[in-house]
Amino acid sequence: MKETSQSNRLILAILAVVVGLFMVVVAPFVIQTSLERVLVELIKVCAEKPAYTSGILLFSLTFPLYRGLSFIGGIALILLARPIYRGEEWTYPVGLLASAFPSVGGMFMLMPYVSFVAGFPLPMIVSFVGLSFFWPFILLRKVDKWIKWGQFLALSFAGMLATHAFIVGTGNLRTLLTHPGKPMYKGVGTWVLAWSQPIQWICVILLFLAIYKIAERKLAGWWLALVAVTSLAAIDIPMQIIRLVIAKSTSFDYSYGLPFIIGLFFTLLYPKFKKVLIAEG
Repeated sequence: MKETSQSNRLILAILAVVVGLFMVVVAPFVIQTSLERVLVELIKVCAEKPAYTSGILLFSLTFPLYRGLSFIGGIALILLARPIYRGEEWTYPVGLLASAFPSVGGMFMLMPYVSFVAGFPLPMIVSFVGLSFFWPFILLRKVDKWIKWGQFLALSFAGMLATHAFIVGTGNLRTLLTHPGKPMYKGVGTWVLAWSQPIQWICVILLFLAIYKIAERKLAGWWLALVAVTSLAAIDIPMQIIRLVIAKSTSFDYSYGLPFIIGLFFTLLYPKFKKVLIAEG
C-alpha cells in the first residue's frame, strides 16, 4: 500500500469513511424498508400460493443477517480509513472483506425484491455502494498489472458466486419447509434439495474466507476458492439435470451461476493468474 500514491490513498480513505457511514447510518433503513415491502407483497402471494409462506420466515431472518454484516463492515471501514491513508498493507484484505458483505448482501436481497415488488430495487443501492469501495480498493493500488487484474477477476467472481449460492440455498430451504409430505421426502426431486442446501451456504462461507486470503495472496485463499467453486459445480450441474429431467421443473436457477463458476475456474487455473494470485514463498 505504501507504493500506492498518496492521492489514491486519500481517495480510498475518504471512500472508506463515506461507504462506512452509509452502511452504519443509511443502509439499515434501506434494508428494513426493502424487507417490509417484500413481506407485504409476499403475504398477498401466500394467500393464493401457500408454498411461499416459508419465504416470510426466511427473508425475515436473512435480510437482518446481511444488515448486521453490512453494519459491522461499515464500522470496520470507518476505523480503517486512517491506516489506509498511511498505506498499511494489512488493511487491504480487511477492507475488501468488509465491503464484500454489503456488495453480496445487496445483490441477494435484490432477487426477492424484484420478484415481488415493483419499482426501483432498493437493495441495489446497498450493493452498489459496497462495490464503490470494493472495486476501487483493488484497482487504485499500485501493484503489478497481472496481480491487479487477477485479483479483480478472482474476487469479483467469488463475490458473485457467493451471491448466487446464497440465493439457491435459501430457495432450497424455502421449498423444503413447505413441500407436500414433509417431514418425509417425496421423490428424488425433493430430497436432493436437502443435499444441495447446506452445500450452497457452506460454500458462501468458504468464498468469503477466500476473498480475505486471496487479497493476502495466500495459497490457502486459492485453495478455498478452488474447493468452493468445484463443490458448487459438482452440485449445481447434476441438480439442474435432476430438476429438469426427473422433477419436471422448468426452472434454470442452478444454471445462472455457471458463468461465475467458469470465470472463477479460469482465473484460478490460468497459469499467469495462478502465479500472481499466490505470493512467492
